[in-house]
Amino acid sequence: MLTRIDLRGTPDAARVARLPRAQLDVESAADAVRDVVASVREHGATAVRAATERFDGVTPRRLRVAASDLAEAERSLDPAVRDGLAVAIANARRVHADQRRADVVTEVVPGGTVTQTWRPVRRVGLYVPGGRAVYPSSVVMNVVPAQLVGVAEIAVASPPQRETGLPHPLVLAACAMLGVDEVYAVGGAQAIAMFAYGTTDQDSAYATVDDADTCARVDLITGPGNIWVAAAKRLVRGIVGIDSEAGPTEIAILADDTADPRHVAADLISQAEHDPMAASVLVTTSARLADAVDVETAARVAATKHSDRITEALSGTQSATVLVDDLDTGLALLNAYGAEHLEIQTRDARAVAGRVTSAGAIFVGPHSPVSLGDYVAGSNHVLPTGGCARHSGGLTVQTFLKGVQVIEYDGDALSLLAAHVVALADAEDLPAHGEAIVARTEPDRKAQS
Repeated sequence: MLTRIDLRGTPDAARVARLPRAQLDVESAADAVRDVVASVREHGATAVRAATERFDGVTPRRLRVAASDLAEAERSLDPAVRDGLAVAIANARRVHADQRRADVVTEVVPGGTVTQTWRPVRRVGLYVPGGRAVYPSSVVMNVVPAQLVGVAEIAVASPPQRETGLPHPLVLAACAMLGVDEVYAVGGAQAIAMFAYGTTDQDSAYATVDDADTCARVDLITGPGNIWVAAAKRLVRGIVGIDSEAGPTEIAILADDTADPRHVAADLISQAEHDPMAASVLVTTSARLADAVDVETAARVAATKHSDRITEALSGTQSATVLVDDLDTGLALLNAYGAEHLEIQTRDARAVAGRVTSAGAIFVGPHSPVSLGDYVAGSNHVLPTGGCARHSGGLTVQTFLKGVQVIEYDGDALSLLAAHVVALADAEDLPAHGEAIVARTEPDRKAQS
């Protein structure tokens, strides 16, 4: 089922090029959704409704979910699911509360300070997918860090279900448990455009737009989604901030002959369950382990619920078992690959994990599977995909904070540095910059001249 790529004895320069990777043409997708985004910018709620009818097959009663629907979803929540969400929320709060940086005051010269402080964005739009699976856990991952840093306004958007015209009840229940009451039954590119531009139109094509259809524009959009969501994020980046352009989910596992093939197979399958484009990659020094994983995978896929979807993902060009000569080679490959999720199932797994430079999240040892991180480990599962872990990290409290520098100098401190500013300003042919300093440090001389 998994393609076998044997890189043993392959020259260094040729290895990385042979690694499997999901192909995602965001640029073409952006061209496809450009009109949708532009229409929402121009026509607001009218365009959001039209796109919802076109793409989701739903004629929404209202874009914003009523408080009564949120309350009913929470009331109807299965007790076991409620308990699971409660643990996920508590653990996420515990981990994310420790991520916020403290303000730092630096005295540059006597009487002159620069304070590095962190201020939350004012309003955020959080996107929660709703396609092949339902993701109340993504509500937790987005909302908790935003709340912890004091974001004043949090809005959530998730696609409406055909049967109800509302987001999935588990998504609504998670919002209610977290105290989020601004929730919209909007998905796809139109949701991203709604957050970026807001909805304030009074177009006569639909009933008069009221508060139930009015969404104020946000300052930042976060959350995973499909290619259309990623494409829309690309189009509105700069109008608003975005966290990332999320692509198909990925797992990479670095394993040696000590790994349990049952664990490896189960974890590869669990990630393939997300989407036919999901990537499951095993990098191993052991051909014997690779063979055992193949046997275990075939048996497990045949017995699992979403076997067709999983088979397509595991058989795709984005998934493979990669044989390498040694762990050093495996690490070098995976650092170049930059997996969203990276499991280390080797001897001395903690030490090996310490040598990883590129991964969205690292799962160490046999008892730290990715699915733990998806729900209740306390870590965040909104992570970089498509190799972006080589330069970017996952969602944290810092995503919702802006670094602001506060500069405060008294007169003596300014005088100490005045000549340097004037010299640099003159060198850059910006004399008025220097004059702004001289006006404060030598006001009498400037007045006489």
